Amino acid sequence: MTNYDIIVIGSGVNSLVAAAMMAKAGKKVLVLESREEIGGLASTHEFAPGFKCNTINDTIKWVDPRIVKELEIQSKDLELIDIDIKRIALGAGENELIIFHKDPLLTSESIANHSENDAKKWKDFTIHIEKLTKFLEKLYQLTPPSLPDIGLLDAFSMRSLLGPLMGQGPQGLVDLARTAPMMMPELMDEWFENELLKSALSTAGIHSLSYGPYASATGYNFLHQHLYSKGVIHNSSILNGGTGILPRILNNILSSYNADLRTNVKVASINIKNNSYESVTTEEGETIMSDQILSGLDPHNTFINLVGAQNLDPNFHTQIKNIKYRGSTARIHFALQDIPKIKGVTDDQMNTIFSICPSMEYLEKASDAVKYGFISQDPYVEFSIPTIINPEFSPEGKHVLSASVQYAPYHLRNSEWDLDSKEQLKQNTIRVLEKKIPNLNQLIETSIVHSPKDLETEFGLTEGNLNHGEMTLDQLLFMRPTASSSQYSTPINNLYICGPGTHPGGGLHGMNGYNAANKVLKS
Repeated sequence: MTNYDIIVIGSGVNSLVAAAMMAKAGKKVLVLESREEIGGLASTHEFAPGFKCNTINDTIKWVDPRIVKELEIQSKDLELIDIDIKRIALGAGENELIIFHKDPLLTSESIANHSENDAKKWKDFTIHIEKLTKFLEKLYQLTPPSLPDIGLLDAFSMRSLLGPLMGQGPQGLVDLARTAPMMMPELMDEWFENELLKSALSTAGIHSLSYGPYASATGYNFLHQHLYSKGVIHNSSILNGGTGILPRILNNILSSYNADLRTNVKVASINIKNNSYESVTTEEGETIMSDQILSGLDPHNTFINLVGAQNLDPNFHTQIKNIKYRGSTARIHFALQDIPKIKGVTDDQMNTIFSICPSMEYLEKASDAVKYGFISQDPYVEFSIPTIINPEFSPEGKHVLSASVQYAPYHLRNSEWDLDSKEQLKQNTIRVLEKKIPNLNQLIETSIVHSPKDLETEFGLTEGNLNHGEMTLDQLLFMRPTASSSQYSTPINNLYICGPGTHPGGGLHGMNGYNAANKVLKS
């Protein structure tokens, strides 16, 4: 029987980053993945004959630069295409839109079509956001301190915060503390007057949340989406070959360090003895031993489903049960006979992300669906056409349109997610899209709908939450996932966690995995 130093559960980006880091450090590592394909939320798959899609994420907003350096990832392998047009926000009018460019001066020109005053403020706004994210970038690289008992080592580890503090002075930290709990309308009203601009920016604040823009801490989520953006608003990159390339690169690194990775192996239990991790048992009945274990699954799956409530301290069990998930984002992929025509958008502007967000009130009304448990009649839709940059995703001359749809609550009132409810969501989404793509329905050959329930079933996401727990004010930083497990270690000896449910939260950046690996290696 092979005895491993550490077993990693799951093959999402964070799990693979952590596994690669530990394998590089000389640890004997085994990664166990329940699905046939690796990658988790970075997966790509064929959803119809000849048509492929990025299952969950069409873009990568930012990657922890430490990972690229430490794992020696070459740019020729991880080819992130830094597109000039970052996003096009579509308003209510016939050709009403705002184009967010990499160049802030070009963005200002687009904004000036709606408001000269807002255009003049744009550069200052981008500088302000860049200053705030500098603090978060340093904070995100840290293991959260042990509260309330911060020791000398904890305090010393936070010395990296002195860099932005010296550069900006105490006012920068005050601005961050003030902005993070804000609702998006508060932040927007301090800067801008145009409704489409305010709404277009607010979409970053509600990204993958069940709340609308009027919820507290949507300001924090806005900042979270803009780390390492150098002030470029709505910054993101498209991965040549699709997001599935990233886990493949990490898997190749794992192989180079002789780590083992097994797919189609579902862990049935994490075995605990005397409050210490001992082994895992698979659904096939195989028991695998290791000195330590690192879970990339969400807290509910890790602690309730695998460890078991009977092995948890009652207080910790209560904390885990109180984590809010409330997944409300669905994904719909359309196989199209031809490239769609979007009102007001030229052919050379099609290789970007589009959002349909006429007003702040539109976004808030769409979010009411989650409050009352129904499928939004006019959902917030964000979409792209990945086949423009990755033509291998479809047969020649045909295309894929991939849409992220909010708000589609996991919990439906007096209903459930079935073929009828998914068809309703699809038709509501098509109706919204056809306001900007008039002939869309005629172009559709086939489609696939991933409801939050489907995401739970396929990817093991509790309630279909893409962040492994809502990114809300009470579930951030040293409280993520709980105050007693925010340092990637847990109350159970030799059991560690590294998924998006840990600090600093969701995304394909891999920072959670990097931080967790460092914690394990120092233990």
